[in-house]
Amino acid sequence: MKKIFIALIALMLVSPLKADEGMWLPVLIKERINDMRAKGFKLKAEDVYSVNKACLKDAVVLFGSGCTGELVSNDGLLFTNHHCGYSQIQRHSSVEHDYLKDGFWAMSRDQELPNKGLTVSFLEYMQDVTDDVLKGYSEGMTEKQRDSVIRVNSHALVAEAVKEGKGLRANVEALYYGNQYFLFVFRTFRDVRLVGAPPSSIGKFGGDTDNWMWPRHTGDFSIFRIYADKDNNPADYSEDNVPYHPKKFFKISTKGVKEGDFTFVYGCPGSTKEYVTSDEVEYTGSVSDPRKIALRTQRLDIMKKYMGQSQAVRIQYSSKAASVSNAWKKWQGEEKGIRRMKTVAQKKAYQERFKEWARGTRYEGLVERLESLYARRNPYYLAYEYYNETVRSIELLQIASGVLGVLKNKAAKDAAVEAFFKDYYQPIDEEIFTAMLKAFDSQMPDEFKPEYFKEKLKAYGSVEKWQKDLYSKSMFTDKQKVLSLTKDDTELVKKDPAYELYEAFYNWYFNTLRPVINDVNGQIRLAYRDYMKGQMEFEPQKQFYPDANLTLRIAYGNIKGYSPSDGVYYKPVSTLKGIIEKDNPDIFDYNIPQALRDIYAEGGHEDQPVCFIATNHTTGGNSGSPVINADGNLIGINFDRVWEGTMSDIVYDPSVCRNISLDIRYLLFNIEHIGHASYLFDEMVFAD
Repeated sequence: MKKIFIALIALMLVSPLKADEGMWLPVLIKERINDMRAKGFKLKAEDVYSVNKACLKDAVVLFGSGCTGELVSNDGLLFTNHHCGYSQIQRHSSVEHDYLKDGFWAMSRDQELPNKGLTVSFLEYMQDVTDDVLKGYSEGMTEKQRDSVIRVNSHALVAEAVKEGKGLRANVEALYYGNQYFLFVFRTFRDVRLVGAPPSSIGKFGGDTDNWMWPRHTGDFSIFRIYADKDNNPADYSEDNVPYHPKKFFKISTKGVKEGDFTFVYGCPGSTKEYVTSDEVEYTGSVSDPRKIALRTQRLDIMKKYMGQSQAVRIQYSSKAASVSNAWKKWQGEEKGIRRMKTVAQKKAYQERFKEWARGTRYEGLVERLESLYARRNPYYLAYEYYNETVRSIELLQIASGVLGVLKNKAAKDAAVEAFFKDYYQPIDEEIFTAMLKAFDSQMPDEFKPEYFKEKLKAYGSVEKWQKDLYSKSMFTDKQKVLSLTKDDTELVKKDPAYELYEAFYNWYFNTLRPVINDVNGQIRLAYRDYMKGQMEFEPQKQFYPDANLTLRIAYGNIKGYSPSDGVYYKPVSTLKGIIEKDNPDIFDYNIPQALRDIYAEGGHEDQPVCFIATNHTTGGNSGSPVINADGNLIGINFDRVWEGTMSDIVYDPSVCRNISLDIRYLLFNIEHIGHASYLFDEMVFAD
């Protein structure tokens, strides 16, 4: 099976690429390098990915669990996005030291702030292990037996890969829905310290209004440093640790960008689903996205009302609101893009052609099978999404369930409680409780409501009365009561009304929704394994890249503006002049630091570049990714996509799909003029 699949991949890699679409595996860069060089790239394949010598991959990290970062000095200095480092900045902030509002700049290395739990991971190597993973599997086996073979073999591969220790971790990932398997081996560092961050009025300039939009003027960066033990190996935080010396770091280009320039993004895109059927797309664009947008709009309105009334609450809920808002805005663009591109209709037309081709083959009836599986799954999955967006968004229920899980560990329990109450404002949670449970009641069919929920609502007569009673009786509104709990108080916790509500919904999900969803999703995944293989045989000249799964990928294209609507054309570069045009002291998201106004007033900085757009195919997880020029030097930091192109997780449109990046020159501008931390330049290497 592997030989057939590899033959298909080889054939597809030599066929023409559709515009700049694609998230390519670095290990296969040799198959892409000719196309990259034809578009302006000047380096060799070995400069991009190699296991035998230092290369660009060694300067790229998975930052935390969902972003990317890049090394820019021999002393472990690291750039990523402001929103990627936001939670760390927020945890160090207080009313007395509001690093969100004022920014933070360490003026020496002993002022750099440690971040418990934050890690960065370097990819050591990736390897096709399809034969090893499927060793012992035969066509006559059941799917359960196949999974068992894969699990045992993958475990052995991982164990062998990490036996050296020293921070190594590994995982085996299925690509192309299980038609191919790769081993990814990482080295993870656990001492990562905050070096600098601009004030949020720069790092989040434009806030939710500008999020996912162009033109953009956001200085979305933060700066960290990786520390290691004296032997340059990963280690837990210690004052004795020293700056990590990487195998490779990026030189920084200051010559700027212009329309048509080659660009290259090296990062860890999170999740895409480019090869799904019309059923998945229709559910996403017509059912799931609109419903979730409406629910999150209610939550955001509640948060913002209170955040606008209190600086303390604004600090507490800034990170939470940003997290809720990010997907909320993205779903709006995705829904619109799916409609505009008529993706459902296009998918259906493709499926009809596939069905005609599949007659008399092993793929006959496959599309119809997927259609019936989605019809069975979708009502259950919608109920799960409502559970996730409503009940699970109530913070009181989160702390109730979380405390029970760590009750036997006093230190862990106390740490969780302290962290929770530091950023908890009960009036917000009470309003969200009422709004979300009312939405669940009015929008879910009775057959998809837990009996506990129906009984309680009947007993109270309204969600409002239920909310008042629950918050007046739950111990989890009282920090001291929760801190006083011991390992012997399990039953007391379970009788708390907040925990009872959490448990009732969780049990309903676990026993009613989850079995159906897991069963059908398993069948869907199995069908997609065949459908993916079938598509490749149906279109042997088409290039298929694996869906994103938070592993290191390459995307390349060029600096390019776009036209979002009739009569409108967006240039590809924004400048400081645009920030001043948006500046408004009366609106929090547009109230820039006075220092920035003063610098502009002095003159000479009107054309200071801020951000740029390009045609690189990116998604979540690419936040913080290095954007590289034709010479392999750092020109920017990826942080977003344009709103009109957010459907690129499902379908890529070369006319409007653009990634948004911070121009590296604006980062340097902020270090010098806002942070007054020009000493950092001494450890960077500038290419031009």
